[in-house]
Amino acid sequence: MTLKIYADRMSQPSRAVIIFCKVNGIDFEEIRIDLSKRQHLSPEFKDINPMRQVPAIVDGRFKLFESHAILIYLACVFPGVADHWYPTDLFKRAKIQSVLDWHHSNLRRGAATFVVNTALAPALGLQRNPQAAAEAEKHLSSSLSKIESFWLKGSGHFLLGSNQPSIADLSLVCEIMQLEVLDEKDRNRILGPHKKVQQWIESTRNATRPHFDEVHKIVFKVKERLHTSKEKSETESGVKTALNSKM
Repeated sequence: MTLKIYADRMSQPSRAVIIFCKVNGIDFEEIRIDLSKRQHLSPEFKDINPMRQVPAIVDGRFKLFESHAILIYLACVFPGVADHWYPTDLFKRAKIQSVLDWHHSNLRRGAATFVVNTALAPALGLQRNPQAAAEAEKHLSSSLSKIESFWLKGSGHFLLGSNQPSIADLSLVCEIMQLEVLDEKDRNRILGPHKKVQQWIESTRNATRPHFDEVHKIVFKVKERLHTSKEKSETESGVKTALNSKM
């Protein structure tokens, strides 16, 4: 039976799983779960993932959620996956696992919270929280600094000094790519000081092209939509101000 991936490409972990499958030639059916329409809360999806989050997979009778667990499963179960993604060497695996565990409580915590509270909140039916955004930015900047000073140590272009990407590279880079929905001022303020991170993102992108670019198209479409909406709002606000000043 064909592997089924339940995903929303605006979800960073969903993109990582989809890119991994495409790069490694794993045949799959992508089933879109539109988070903006709250499809993840449907009874049908709850049967797939009781936690009601994406991504989730169904492989025959086997159901699995949590992106890192999914990536590990895919790397171990499907033939033809290159060893560098999740090496058979247990010491290397343990190191990759340490990056993945660090990701959730550090990089993801900062990046996801900042993006939601600065750019995506209205689209998700939420209120922006400037205080939460400010705290998240501090956490995000700290995480990016730690990636540069620790995880990217070594002569290789990828995490842990490797010359080839692992599932950790893919997961973390997809997380950081969510910053592309921000306006250029915010994005450059956060990423600008971290040249080594930018080079690593480009290395991961190059190693997984053309699939990386194709799967991330939606991120840039959303960015364009948000930018257009912001310009329209600012124009309307300016017109109202001008009219009021003449009254």
